[in-house]
Amino acid sequence: MSTFIREEYKLQDTWRIFRIMSEFVEGFEVLSGIKKAVAIFGSRRIKPTHPYYELAYKTAYFLGKKGFSILTGAGSGIMEAANKGAKEAGAESVGLNILIPHRQIPNPYITKLLEFKYFFVRKVMFAKYSRAFIFFPGGYGTLDELFETLALVESQRIERVPVILACRDFWKGIIEWFKYSCIKNRTLTKDCLKLFLFADTPQTIYKIIKDFYKRR
Repeated sequence: MSTFIREEYKLQDTWRIFRIMSEFVEGFEVLSGIKKAVAIFGSRRIKPTHPYYELAYKTAYFLGKKGFSILTGAGSGIMEAANKGAKEAGAESVGLNILIPHRQIPNPYITKLLEFKYFFVRKVMFAKYSRAFIFFPGGYGTLDELFETLALVESQRIERVPVILACRDFWKGIIEWFKYSCIKNRTLTKDCLKLFLFADTPQTIYKIIKDFYKRR
């Protein structure tokens, strides 16, 4: 890349601020009207025949019938299952889609769609408007959201909210790593393990959320 092109690209940064601002404004305006939102994360690679897909669907359906709105990343797999469950329960089914080079096509079960160019703006929307976070099995994207959520809660940058890891068996390895590597080497404390809970059924997930807000 020539020096001229690099400098020209840098000059675009100032104007990029307006695109960022517009994404924040649209997100705030649309999501401020969403009530009792629960964010559901998980892999886009999970097929409809997989038990994880079925559990995500049933969880969103159950929560939708209890009056919750569902937020997802708008893609396929677990996200599709959650949006499908919410829509079929008659609940608000929101998709926060990210515009990436390999375009993610929003699933057909979304009743309200927002699209973002910037990951960090999208993350703010999840953090600001979710009353609970449910993490199903996933890859880097899901893990990124999980660790960022835990970091925000631990550092008290957002209010304490239920953080639920669905499908306990999937998470066993990472929890062992927390215990026997991170805590052992004092990069985490034992209290850090209290920031999340496990659940394997829609009823248990709902009870965790209900009991949390009942105590508060």
